[in-house]
Amino acid sequence: MTVTSIAPARPATYKVTGARVLRSEWAKFWSLRSSWITLSVAVFLLVLFGTIASYTYTAGATAGGPPGRNGGDSDAVSLALTGVTFASLAVGVLGVLLSAGEYSTGMIRSTLTAVPRRLPVLGAKAAVIGPIALVLTTLGALAAFGLGSPGLDGEKISLSLGDDGVLRSLAGAGLYLGLVAVFGVALGVLLRNSAGAIASLVGILLILPGLASLLPDSWYDTLSPYFPSNAGQAVYALHQSSDALSPGAGIAVFAGWVALTLAGAAYRLVRTDV
Repeated sequence: MTVTSIAPARPATYKVTGARVLRSEWAKFWSLRSSWITLSVAVFLLVLFGTIASYTYTAGATAGGPPGRNGGDSDAVSLALTGVTFASLAVGVLGVLLSAGEYSTGMIRSTLTAVPRRLPVLGAKAAVIGPIALVLTTLGALAAFGLGSPGLDGEKISLSLGDDGVLRSLAGAGLYLGLVAVFGVALGVLLRNSAGAIASLVGILLILPGLASLLPDSWYDTLSPYFPSNAGQAVYALHQSSDALSPGAGIAVFAGWVALTLAGAAYRLVRTDV
């Protein structure tokens, strides 16, 4: 009698690919309740403040005043985009939580065990949150403009989507906010601490321009347009001031800041232990 030996089945092997890492980060992103909540808050703030600013605008106020009830030299687009600052904080915090949150929970060890090369993880996180934030906030900017337009009927600053530069500005706001989300991811990986990364985000985007006003005027005038938030504002401004960057230069400068932070995050991710 002949005994036939049966070789044990080999366990299936799976190759780590960029597409699979991206799919994993996509599933991870949408499985978190904070992702839904923070994205909803970002779009809500963008629409809410833009609509309120348009309906409370008063013509003839002092030039250069803030958008809203005493709008000054505002235009329909700047009023619609009043909420960009608040939305930028929301999407930036979401980016931080997506990356630094894994260090807080210890899940980063499992993630990097599954993806030993590490860099695809950073790239996948940025590739997931950037386009999502871009699309949703662009829709929010369009909604803010559309809902606020009836409040400006009869005003000299009233505009339509077909007017020169309007669509470019609204899309530019979405592009800026998409890059802010990626900036948050990079800060989270670089600092590996949610509180520290959020504080850094707020400081860079909101506090740094104010502190820079303490510099001598000649220094401030030279450096101010290249601060991250000021360069970002140039991307979605309908009319450029004489000391501001052009939209193209603004997006290049802000993207450079994001790329520099991503490079630092990539270096630390590869070179140091988790």
